[in-house]
Amino acid sequence: MENMVVNKCFAAGSEANGRARGVRDALDRMRARMRCRAARMHGFLACKKGQGTTEYAILVGVLVVIAIVAITLFRPKIEELWNAIADGINGL
Repeated sequence: MENMVVNKCFAAGSEANGRARGVRDALDRMRARMRCRAARMHGFLACKKGQGTTEYAILVGVLVVIAIVAITLFRPKIEELWNAIADGINGL
């Protein structure tokens, strides 16, 4: 009778150990997935692909402002040149 009780306790203990091991394994897998996701997110945030695009956008914006200022400042000269070209074409 005692052996039967001891065997049942031992079986229950090893079953609990098996469950604990399973939970531990599941937690280890979850930690590994979280580390992988964190590494991917870090790589995504550290990515510098957008930096070149931003630099080009700023460059184009500055060039547009310079062009507008130049056209505004040299408008009378540009109108003279335009009229001279138009008169030359009409004179043909």
